[in-house]
Amino acid sequence: MVKKISQNEFNEAESCDIAVIDFSAAWCGPCKMLAPVLEEVSEEYTGKISFFNIDVDENVEIAMKYRVASIPALLVLKKGQKADMQIGFVPKEELEDFLNRQL
Repeated sequence: MVKKISQNEFNEAESCDIAVIDFSAAWCGPCKMLAPVLEEVSEEYTGKISFFNIDVDENVEIAMKYRVASIPALLVLKKGQKADMQIGFVPKEELEDFLNRQL
């Protein structure tokens, strides 16, 4: 499950061993395409990776902190530290490859 969070709840993502944060916006077409794929994949990685979504329009400061300039952007945090980032829509197979590299 992908949990929608705000900047005030971002510490929850930072406290996970491995967290993937989906930076997106309601008006973003590729973000809308990625959301169901990410939701499906999040079920397969339950217990291994925690998944979050944050709206860049409502949480500008956190997007700036992690230098998110294009969306969708998937930020990987390992124990609160930035470990990797994937920009743009990717099909499920590529997303799984990206996630497997994080484990």
